[in-house]
Amino acid sequence: MTKKLIPFLEALFAVIVWGASFIATKIAVGQISPIAVVFIRFAMGIPILLFAVIIRKQFAFPKGSEWGYFAMLGFLGISFHQWLQSNGLQTAQATTTAWIVSTSPAFIAILGWMVLKEKLKLLQSSGIVLAMIGVLAVVSKGDLSTLVGGKFGTTGDFLILISSVNWAVFSILSRRGLKNHPSTRMTFWVMTIGWLITAVAFFANKSYTEIPLLDARGWMAMIFLGIFTTGLAYIAWFDALAQLPAAQTGAFLFVEPLTSMVVAAIILNEQVTLVSLLGGAVILAGIWLVNRQ
Repeated sequence: MTKKLIPFLEALFAVIVWGASFIATKIAVGQISPIAVVFIRFAMGIPILLFAVIIRKQFAFPKGSEWGYFAMLGFLGISFHQWLQSNGLQTAQATTTAWIVSTSPAFIAILGWMVLKEKLKLLQSSGIVLAMIGVLAVVSKGDLSTLVGGKFGTTGDFLILISSVNWAVFSILSRRGLKNHPSTRMTFWVMTIGWLITAVAFFANKSYTEIPLLDARGWMAMIFLGIFTTGLAYIAWFDALAQLPAAQTGAFLFVEPLTSMVVAAIILNEQVTLVSLLGGAVILAGIWLVNRQ
């Protein structure tokens, strides 16, 4: 029973940390550029992953075509994904960002059905639809006509939406590698290669000159992003993804906006509305249906 519970707890830990990461990123990009934020946070997180790989005696170099496969995952899941979210958070609210990211479980479930041939029961499909309704209610602030009228939000909101679809693609593509590699090792190589890709832009733009601009609050945000969001949460997420169906793992991402809403209200003074609370309750109901045996 305990072993069955562990992957669920790992997925929950990862999404709670990622939910709070939107606030940390919002603080960081207010002081330095998105490229600098991405480079520094992964420079902190990668040594943690390397330590975990060595402790678990799982270190090994990719072979042959695996280098290209890991490079693709590194670009999609690290370089491109984090660039989208960091740039998006320059104009999008942290809370709104988290709700938009909540759309990715629907894409993960659909891709899991189409690509991995995973079965979606009626109860799971109903849960996804219910959770999506909750997300739409929150994003539109209870007025769905704003979505129909094209008043979705800022340019940042659009970038975040793209990141949501991108994360679903990344999660599905990762499943193949997890059949041949322990999750910690795969995470380390994907993240390292993605970080090296980001490093090219970091040094080319001389973004290292921005580091002195970080104050104490900025460094606290970066440390949280590096150690927890980048180091520990990614390990937990890949462990869960290797043991749970794509639809079930993806459904946990709906918890992210709830965490973001609470943290953003405390740290950034973003408003918590009744619609957000009701939408969050509907989202949780959807998660329960997706994961119900």
